[in-house]
Amino acid sequence: MLTLVKPVKPKTRAERRLRVEAILSKLDEMYPEATCALAHHTPWELLVATILSAQCTDKRVNEVTPGLFRKYPTPRDFAAVSEAELARDIRSTGFFNNKAKSLIGAARKIITDFGGEVPQSMDEMLTIPGAARKTANVVLGTAFGIASGIVVDTHVQRVSRRLDLTRNTEPAKIEQDLVKIIPKAKWILFSHQIIHHGRALCIARKPKCAECSLYSLCYSKDKTA
Repeated sequence: MLTLVKPVKPKTRAERRLRVEAILSKLDEMYPEATCALAHHTPWELLVATILSAQCTDKRVNEVTPGLFRKYPTPRDFAAVSEAELARDIRSTGFFNNKAKSLIGAARKIITDFGGEVPQSMDEMLTIPGAARKTANVVLGTAFGIASGIVVDTHVQRVSRRLDLTRNTEPAKIEQDLVKIIPKAKWILFSHQIIHHGRALCIARKPKCAECSLYSLCYSKDKTA
């Protein structure tokens, strides 16, 4: 059992910087090898899985993608299928009509503009249907090791606000706040660590604060211990 120490809110810029460093150190202890939970073998497969993960659990996506990639092994296969057929194949991930349209559009864009290969820059990624900043950051960071920004999903939104790393609610503004205080060398790992933490302990309802190594650094109003 952790010793529960009442946290002290930092008052100066130096104290806030030291607190961020302490949070990062604790995350390294808790999740030293955190990585993307979406199963994939190629950047294209990761892009597909990330698009499918919108409003869907990674667990469900990982159940769908093995059969999907057997049926459509390359971007050209996705580009050639009808939206109706692809929608049926991904139905269980939710919002299947929109996702089918995005996947087919992404495949055609990559074939036409990028020689069949997923591009490796944020500007190029953002031209791909279905790829907003979150998706682009996932693919660039996990598939290519490019720290283009910080992934902001629902877990990162919740945990970052609880840890007072941001007070914004919009993903774009949250990312702007985070990249200012998190060293660039940590952006990719930090995203994975916070996502894992949000799933394991800092859950939306009744977070497991008594089990959390960040307890002494967290002064969130909805702590449970």
